[in-house]
Amino acid sequence: MTIDSDIDTAGDLDEIGKLLAADDATRLLEAYEPGSSFFFSSARATMLARGVDATVPKIECGRSGLSDRVAQFLTGARDFGRRNPLVVGAVPFGENLPAHLVLPREVVRAAPPNVMVPSASAPRPLSCRMRQVPAPEEYERGVARVLRRMQSGELSKVVLARSLELSADEPIDVRRLLRNLALKDPGGYTFAVDLPARGQDGTRDSFGPHPELHRTFAGASPELLVSRRGISVRSNPMAGSRPRSADPLEDRRRAEELEDSEKDLREHAAVVEAVTDALRPLCTTLRVPRRPSVVATAAMWHLATEITGELRDPDTSSLDLAVALHPTPAVCGTPTAEAGRAITENEPFDRGYYAGVVGWCDAAGDGEWVVAIRCTEVEDASLRLYAGAGVVAGSDPADELAETSAKFRTALAAMGLDHAL
Repeated sequence: MTIDSDIDTAGDLDEIGKLLAADDATRLLEAYEPGSSFFFSSARATMLARGVDATVPKIECGRSGLSDRVAQFLTGARDFGRRNPLVVGAVPFGENLPAHLVLPREVVRAAPPNVMVPSASAPRPLSCRMRQVPAPEEYERGVARVLRRMQSGELSKVVLARSLELSADEPIDVRRLLRNLALKDPGGYTFAVDLPARGQDGTRDSFGPHPELHRTFAGASPELLVSRRGISVRSNPMAGSRPRSADPLEDRRRAEELEDSEKDLREHAAVVEAVTDALRPLCTTLRVPRRPSVVATAAMWHLATEITGELRDPDTSSLDLAVALHPTPAVCGTPTAEAGRAITENEPFDRGYYAGVVGWCDAAGDGEWVVAIRCTEVEDASLRLYAGAGVVAGSDPADELAETSAKFRTALAAMGLDHAL
């Protein structure tokens, strides 16, 4: 599918692109092409970025100096005649990989995808083999190990993740996958990011048979890490969840149980405190609700707190804010360093870009970054899903395993898979 010719193209691009009508969000989704596009939709807007004019230099791994490097990169792009250039891409969870951020050749935006037109046919079931990493019983043992360490007081929370590795009989249809993720939760944050071939960004572990192939990182995250528009800042941390139920009465009961759960409220409060502590020095005002709200996605109920404020320094970019916040206790734990070590010791895989951040930042500093959860990495006929659960005092290993299983269902349903976890 092509975009109408009145949209800015590579030759004379205004990087903000042209704001299309709300029903054109579906057209941008249809125009997405894996290998040459970046797709990002939120309650603010839908963005399709195509082509790559330049890549932010990968001088070093980790987030140290990333914001300054991107600011210099965007200044250079503007000096070469690009009006309000922007970068799009992903920042990994840990410090062992560099961020992957690019200057796209063209950008088109539409209004938020509040309503998307369903495709004429349901997703075609995908025949594949699945491996759980770690195995369910080993994941429960990992949770138990972390709980024992918490008894000594060195840890308050650890987010332990697991993955599903799927090998299909044919290449994964990334466009269909992305479309179904967007249709499943049009009010959330749907994204697709082109990644370098495995090994080109320092990635060491490989679950696919062809490590030289192109990769796509896609997902439907419910959680906004931070956005900036002018001096206005917004963050919407989430922690504490329950799986949805098809039975309306049971579904409501689970939401009410979550709202009153001492364990989940305690877990959520730790995340809100960390986000508030990181933002307060950067803002003149900060508004933090006293209690979280219970919000729904297609698969889960979540505790969420919308934090808003105004920047102290208008030169603080959205990427500056994202780097200051990441990783929050929602994807890592507390204290951060100790929780990170526990993750390394108990997760038998490299998270890569899972639990990192995905989004964009322009030369004015505006941008939007979401937490990379409910996501999958696709490489030809191989696919890896990720899901994590927050382990705190009082957690039950079986419950945490069930939570990760529920979180997997969003992507599994989008692919037409019916595996029992």
